[in-house]
Amino acid sequence: MAAAVPPELPLRDFFRSPERAYFRISQSGQWLSFMQPAPGDGGPTPRRNIFVQRLRGGVPVGQPRQITRESARDISSYSWKGDGTVLYEKDFGGDENFHIVAVDAATGKSRDLTPWDGVRASIVDDLPDQPGVLLISHNRRDAKVFDVLRHDLRSGRETVVATNPGNVVGWITDHRGQVRLGVASDGVNNTLLARAHDRDAFKPLLSTDFRTSVNPQFFHADNRRFYAVSNRGRDKAALVLIDPARPDAEELVFAHPQVDVYSATWSRVRKQLDTAVFQTEKTGRHVFAPRTATLFQRLEQALPGMEITLQSVTLDETRFIVAASSDRTQGARYLYDRRSDRLTKLGDVAPWLPPAQMAPQQPVVYTARDGLEIPAYLTLPVGRAPKNLACIVNPHGGPWVRDSWGFHPEVQFLANRGFCVLQMNYRGSTGYGRRFWEASFGQWGLKMQDDITDGVQWLVQQGIADPRRVGIYGASYGGYATLAGVAFTPDLYAAAVDYVGVSNLFTFMKTIPPYWEPFRQQMYQMVGNPESETDRARLTATSPVFHVDRIRTPLLIAQGARDPRVNKAESDQMVAALKQRGVEVQYLVKDNEGHGFSNEENQFEFYGAMEAFFKTHLKP
Repeated sequence: MAAAVPPELPLRDFFRSPERAYFRISQSGQWLSFMQPAPGDGGPTPRRNIFVQRLRGGVPVGQPRQITRESARDISSYSWKGDGTVLYEKDFGGDENFHIVAVDAATGKSRDLTPWDGVRASIVDDLPDQPGVLLISHNRRDAKVFDVLRHDLRSGRETVVATNPGNVVGWITDHRGQVRLGVASDGVNNTLLARAHDRDAFKPLLSTDFRTSVNPQFFHADNRRFYAVSNRGRDKAALVLIDPARPDAEELVFAHPQVDVYSATWSRVRKQLDTAVFQTEKTGRHVFAPRTATLFQRLEQALPGMEITLQSVTLDETRFIVAASSDRTQGARYLYDRRSDRLTKLGDVAPWLPPAQMAPQQPVVYTARDGLEIPAYLTLPVGRAPKNLACIVNPHGGPWVRDSWGFHPEVQFLANRGFCVLQMNYRGSTGYGRRFWEASFGQWGLKMQDDITDGVQWLVQQGIADPRRVGIYGASYGGYATLAGVAFTPDLYAAAVDYVGVSNLFTFMKTIPPYWEPFRQQMYQMVGNPESETDRARLTATSPVFHVDRIRTPLLIAQGARDPRVNKAESDQMVAALKQRGVEVQYLVKDNEGHGFSNEENQFEFYGAMEAFFKTHLKP
């Protein structure tokens, strides 16, 4: 029996913050924490703030207590340091200059550990075996590079443990918390630096060009060798073990035949490799430890049909925060006690969205015009025949990331409104091997755009899409692809929504944040060099702002005024040029946002405008 067409659910239900989510457990299991919307000190608007609750015998007891009072923006993520301190990062209006804030779990007293304007900080290692100290990195000394410092939480004193010589873009610690590896880059060549002790000087260990990646994960139990995800001598990145005495002789640990390995996990208790993680159509893992295999088997039996993720764990690895979700639900969160084999439900993330009324996300593959196979995800509106539908293609941002299977609020919202949605992993999307990634170099607006266009043609050929009612929506690079789509294939789309997208490849290159400077030469090779005569011609040909005379498609453009990645001028240029030609364009700017809208009220306004816009022009 065919499913009924579901009712239109309230827009806010798709995008509002969960009542309780982002559960974490303190390192010895004394505290449970979570985030929920609550007013802060600066105003009545609820923001996502952190609450704590005591655990006794693995069970929450007493009433939760609010320990943060942010009022300007939601807290996006946080972690525990020991059992007494909660750490989180905050920026200001979306400028991405993150500060690290420490909060006393017992008193709620907070302190900004990096209280400097224009400085971007992050946690390198929370040093779980060393109470009261952690390693952080920031660019206070030089805006273009990040040093590593040991920060004493009680006194606030910082001690430099690794000074950036000007080209290090990443740091890796060993199991003692010493900074042992650094990844240096001149933009096109990477050098892995190593030292035996944090008193020693770094020395080059191995070098590659940027197309060849050796990404250290963590050290082996001997604290000398280290695991890395590497594509040296292979197309698909694999998990390998590297001995600094023989760095070119990688020991293969695990490789997947179809996709890259992208990360691995380590057991602190057993001091051994736990899992290697990869993505085919869905996230997969290769489990090395029988104890971990038993853990996942137990959870998968208790939560059938769900994708299982371990989001937080105690230091003794006996209690876990478990996330269970799927493509049709954000699911629920649980506290699992391995010793008692007890699974305690902590809460549903979005119980107001009935899974039966959400749409399945189907993995599909289509062939681009040059024969390259393009993996994609197709979401069809529930209760409607897959024929002559109004459809929206939704190219992801990045562009060097990928779309994945799971619950996507934007996609489910559009499907609930009667649209089919196609998310394609065009060439350059990561996870499919080096050749697939390199096929995107120099192809912004060219073959990468063809992959998106060919996805539209596939939808039409399959009879799914009505060719007169196809829209395009994307953010960041997806916003660029949206503008390129209406500029270079002006008859293909009936409506387009560009969210913080690039319009001019020349100004985009000129306004990158200072901490991207080490990657400038790499960007020149992957996108194009404005100083090269040959590249300059191609960048001109593929910058939508220079081709507004071809655009006829109605546009909605949304932009954060404080966006450090895609400067507001990118959207301003486009809007001014379109208005001069009389093309219909709506422009939504938020002064308190950056690269994408974070605050709920701004998200509601944007998605409301997008819904009205697509309904007007695509008539689902």
